[in-house]
Amino acid sequence: MSYNTYPKYNAAGERERNAVGARIAEARNAKNWNLGKLTEGLKACGVNLTKAAVNKWETGETVPNIYQFLAVTALLGMDDRLGSYREDASQELNQEGLRKLEEYRRDLVSSGNYRPAEKPKPVIQFREIAVAYMPAAAGTGNWLDDTEAYEMVSVPAQEIPKGAELGIRISGDSMEPVFHDGQIVWVQRCSQLNVGEVGIFSYDNQAYIKVYGEQPPEEDVRELYTDSYGAMRRQPVLLSYNSPKYSPIVISPYSPFRIFGRVLRA
Repeated sequence: MSYNTYPKYNAAGERERNAVGARIAEARNAKNWNLGKLTEGLKACGVNLTKAAVNKWETGETVPNIYQFLAVTALLGMDDRLGSYREDASQELNQEGLRKLEEYRRDLVSSGNYRPAEKPKPVIQFREIAVAYMPAAAGTGNWLDDTEAYEMVSVPAQEIPKGAELGIRISGDSMEPVFHDGQIVWVQRCSQLNVGEVGIFSYDNQAYIKVYGEQPPEEDVRELYTDSYGAMRRQPVLLSYNSPKYSPIVISPYSPFRIFGRVLRA
């Protein structure tokens, strides 16, 4: 059997246009099955996968192995022959017909009029935002209000959480493992925080990134937190995620303290 008599199949082209994933998605939708239904069916066939893994087949990020694919075809009633050129074509056409078919294919390709549409490249939107030169937990906190202490940088918009007004770098490891030395955190200016929220603070002329907490006032300052009706407010305390290494910072009422902003998470 010469090379020219082999069925023609372009594996690279099929992978490029996601032939397998597209057919699986088409057959699943035709049966009105969601990913969960297909995943349950596969499990019954001995194929244990998550919905995310099956979704990656359909998007072309991965492909099923042969046993997984045969299970899918059995469940969805698919034709397991996905090639552009089927073997039955060689049975229906003689050598001259196959040659003409190949010539016609080459003509269509060379014309350039029948190429698959290129996938549009994602357009990345950028946002100009102020980022502080000096990191939190380094130097005095006076720079927080200094407009000269910030530079304008261009950052992909999807990396900046909604509501963020500026970025501040972190210095040190007190907020590990959540926030890291040198990382930029995105901040929304505010003057109050809820217990448990991460914020940027100025305390005793130092800038910090910490978790905001409260505790019963210490004995020697209890009167300062008690109003004329005898109601007692709680005393602020700054906490670190890396608590085994860093002790809480109890805020003294005798030292200047200010909440500068809330740290936002994407």
